[in-house]
Amino acid sequence: MRTLILLAACFLATLPASAQPRTADEAAIKEVVRKYVDARDKRDPTLLEALFTPDADQLVTTGEWRQGRENVVKGGLASSQANPGSRAITIETVRFVAPDVAIADGRYEIAGTAGAAPRKMRTTFVLTRRGPSAAWLITAIRNMAPTEPPK
Repeated sequence: MRTLILLAACFLATLPASAQPRTADEAAIKEVVRKYVDARDKRDPTLLEALFTPDADQLVTTGEWRQGRENVVKGGLASSQANPGSRAITIETVRFVAPDVAIADGRYEIAGTAGAAPRKMRTTFVLTRRGPSAAWLITAIRNMAPTEPPK
């Protein structure tokens, strides 16, 4: 049994760092997305602003491309006002493309009001770790409205 454990430890040590689990970073990234949803629900510009890099951008399902943190925050708040309802984002995968850059993909749903059907979309967040706090920050968001596959 000791030999098996030793062999497993040696094998894991030879894997590249990118292949080893990054559970703490994944958890931190999912927490940033959770805070994003919370800030949108609260319609709090200060909370939202703290989650983005200065050069952040967002492409939404209407085709609007919000460029710069100020425009992302302003556009997100306007969208929350125009499209009330409960937002939920479930991050399904996190992929690290560099030590301090990650892509998080998931489901995005806005539960309708007054009995309307939920709006179901997909979303991709690009996050980077930079700055004095070395915290994960959102640098890009891409929202997509799935369509029916061709028949």
